[in-house]
Amino acid sequence: MRIKPIPALLLGLVFSGTAQAAPVFINGLALPGASGDLFGSSVNNGRLGYFSDLYYDPKRDEWWGLSDRGPGGGTISYETRVQRFTLGVDMNTGAISNFQIAQTVKFSNGGNALNGLAPSPGNVLGNAFDSEGFVINPNNGNFLISDEYGPSLKEFNRNGQRVRTFTTPSNIVPRNAETGTPNYANDTGNTAGKRGNRGFEGLAVSPDGQYTYAMLQSAMLDEGGSGGVYDRIVKFDNVTGTAVAQYAYKMEGSSQGRGTSALVAVNDHTFMVIERNNRGVGVDSELTTANKNVFTLDLTGATDVTNIDLDATGAVFTAVRKNTTPFIDLDANTLTELGNKSPEKWEGLTIGPKLNDGSYLLLAGTDNDYSVSQNGSGTQFDIYYNPATGARASCDLGTLSNCLAISATGSTTTTPITDTTGYALIPGVLHAYKISAADLGNLGGYTAPVPEPESYAMLLTGLGLAGFVARRRQCATDKEV
Repeated sequence: MRIKPIPALLLGLVFSGTAQAAPVFINGLALPGASGDLFGSSVNNGRLGYFSDLYYDPKRDEWWGLSDRGPGGGTISYETRVQRFTLGVDMNTGAISNFQIAQTVKFSNGGNALNGLAPSPGNVLGNAFDSEGFVINPNNGNFLISDEYGPSLKEFNRNGQRVRTFTTPSNIVPRNAETGTPNYANDTGNTAGKRGNRGFEGLAVSPDGQYTYAMLQSAMLDEGGSGGVYDRIVKFDNVTGTAVAQYAYKMEGSSQGRGTSALVAVNDHTFMVIERNNRGVGVDSELTTANKNVFTLDLTGATDVTNIDLDATGAVFTAVRKNTTPFIDLDANTLTELGNKSPEKWEGLTIGPKLNDGSYLLLAGTDNDYSVSQNGSGTQFDIYYNPATGARASCDLGTLSNCLAISATGSTTTTPITDTTGYALIPGVLHAYKISAADLGNLGGYTAPVPEPESYAMLLTGLGLAGFVARRRQCATDKEV
């Protein structure tokens, strides 16, 4: 049977902002903040920071959870890593249970650890690495990981060794526009490119394995900065390692630290994106007015804005089509372990296995910042939370001692806390949602990444990656099933 493509008019209706069926919340897990990976559970080498991104590999039936630059916020040495975990999934209901770490992989470059420390000097990226987005390259099984510092896109083998770095477009690099000198560590001296701590966050791979899409967290310095509403999606060619297009995504606004933090490919043109503010239960955030949503977007007809200044007077371009009705309201369902309040940092999202009724599991996860904060001199403090009262406390590392209250706005006070009953480290959170095949069909249908064994076979027979991708694209055009 030959499947016809969805007409452009119908796509326009799907993404016009009208109501769309939303996935159904099934259940959630609150994962203990003190849990460790396979290197231990000490704060700076083992404590889980949970989910800066999530990825489900349907070919191996594997779950992966990526953590970021570590518990020091770029001020303390931390060997960056990713976790493979196991998860119980009820294939009838989609309910999740029994989260366990199965493998911990550290990232390295030529034998040197890729470290979460901020670049020093600031104009040399070196081995500094703030890992934020994770997918599997379906052509070879390697890891593709986005980094905020560069911002960069890097590829690693299954042992965590870097095999190549993609070429970052020059307009994205954080720099002084007059001198061209970059500062990867922070915004000092920079007037253009990505903002500090606002580099590549979301990462998605096309089903045919040809393209990887890396998404900035928010607007660039020279496109509105903290007040900008457009951020960029960069389309990379996986064969050449270079960017072939950029697209503009319009956020709901720019207040309260608003930005995007995950990108998931549904098919070759439709994506899901997490857009959120920085309110909610976190180590130093305000606890009120949380706003975290998953939106759907379509690249069809979007302008390549590589050479367009998005906030220039008179700029003409077509942004990606976004359904402004949230696909998932991540704040709508909460857990008692967080006092029924929303976590601050929803950063992971992935499409999981197909369930027995033909629907799919969607998994969303949070980054809990290792439940640690630090002062300007690098002294770290554990952050505890009391779900019954909503109170937080900053305590000596590793113990509920010398605890000071944290205000509702996230500032540590001078008020001591002597009764720490009910306090616990901030957990990582997973939410399970169930999405029907019909709802996915309304988005153009879900297309899983190309089977990896097929790509290996073609590579071994001499077809090569470029030839393999060309054949896959022809098959996608023919749509023979």
